[in-house]
Amino acid sequence: MEPGARPLLALCLAGCLLATGCRGAQGRFAYKLLHDLFANYSSALRPVEDTDRALNVTLQVTLSQIIDMDERNQVLTSYLWVRQAWLDAHLTWDKDAYDGIDSIRIPSSYVWRPDIILYNNADDRFGGSMETNVVLRSDGHIMWDSPAITKSSCKVDVSYFPFDGQRCRLTFGSWTYNGNQIDLRNQLDTGDLTDFVENVEWEVLGMPATRNVITYGCCSEPYPDVTYTLLLRRRASFYIFNLLLPCIMVSFLAPLGFYLPADSGEKVSLGVTVLLALTVFQLLVAESMPPSESVPLIGKYYIATMTMITASTALTIFIMNVHHCGPGARPVPPWARWLILHHMARLCCVYEVGESCKSPRRMPGGRVDRGDAGGPGESPMEGEVGAESGGCPRDHCVCHHDGLLRNVGYIAGCFRRHRASQRRTGEWKKVAKVMDRFFMWVFFLMVFLMSVLVLGKAA
Repeated sequence: MEPGARPLLALCLAGCLLATGCRGAQGRFAYKLLHDLFANYSSALRPVEDTDRALNVTLQVTLSQIIDMDERNQVLTSYLWVRQAWLDAHLTWDKDAYDGIDSIRIPSSYVWRPDIILYNNADDRFGGSMETNVVLRSDGHIMWDSPAITKSSCKVDVSYFPFDGQRCRLTFGSWTYNGNQIDLRNQLDTGDLTDFVENVEWEVLGMPATRNVITYGCCSEPYPDVTYTLLLRRRASFYIFNLLLPCIMVSFLAPLGFYLPADSGEKVSLGVTVLLALTVFQLLVAESMPPSESVPLIGKYYIATMTMITASTALTIFIMNVHHCGPGARPVPPWARWLILHHMARLCCVYEVGESCKSPRRMPGGRVDRGDAGGPGESPMEGEVGAESGGCPRDHCVCHHDGLLRNVGYIAGCFRRHRASQRRTGEWKKVAKVMDRFFMWVFFLMVFLMSVLVLGKAA
């Protein structure tokens, strides 16, 4: 070792020993300070010099996380950091007498603590704050920071679910000390949200704080409290994609039941299937909502849609009866012919249903083939028979001619009755088809308007 390095090494060793001794001395001073402070101290009494004066306690709440919002039981579970500060007149010292120690951290059970609790607590265990240390300063100021998982009652209004917002209150106050003994005040005008962990379902809009002084019926003294109002807005994307859009898509299937052919046999079964699907969605919503007088918006939409589908199924049954009325039905009334077959058919773009709805056909001679020509003189078969029988002697063909005329007349009558029956059946089928198309567009419009009204609440 170089001769010049020895003094430097000795100086370093002396500095280390001096620093170690200082730290050891400061530890002894801290132990002595703790012993001196609590030699004659009692944590059971309110630490004031004048018992007639109120002790000022300031409160500040930091929202760290929203753990759960139970809408059915109306309970909000949150993770809070609660800071309380007050002045203890019996825990002061001269920091110069204790090697400059200005503050110490000791268990909170050593000192007097205000019995500040959550008034609207909904926890069955009534758990308080965690037993953490307090920071005690030489001038007697005590600051107590403690985390707490709280369950608070929150009145939930689900009228506009899933586009709703909630206002949950957290009311803190002393349980036994009135306003003449503890003056509770909020440190800031709002709760601290700087360390808030975002929730997937709820968006926090704010947390204003207000101080209230209330005189309860049990006591004549006023009791101050600090109320933090947590302003929440639901993130509706999950419910839109999982409950609302499937319902809208299923609802648009109901009007398509009118478009199905009546002979398919699936018109009524489609309406019943859609009704059962909406019932399942309704039960899913009802399980998560609290039983209250206010029906949620999505529940109103489900009820309106189910009512519409029930009405469409009933109308489908009625229209199928019209379609299958059969050849023995009476002719279509004139008012129905004028309103449905002429005007509504054009409005709904229904031009023909089978043979009876075709336009009259023009024959080569310019005549109109209406298919209902009657009378022996109008029948081409009868003319042919007459022409054929014109060359036959009267005495030989008169009996044969009369019998043939009777047979031809009977066949023509059957043919006319058959054509009239087909025409009536075709007209009733056309009435049913026009009503199907008309109600299809009406119900499409109703589903569209209801969907727009519900989704418009999201804007």
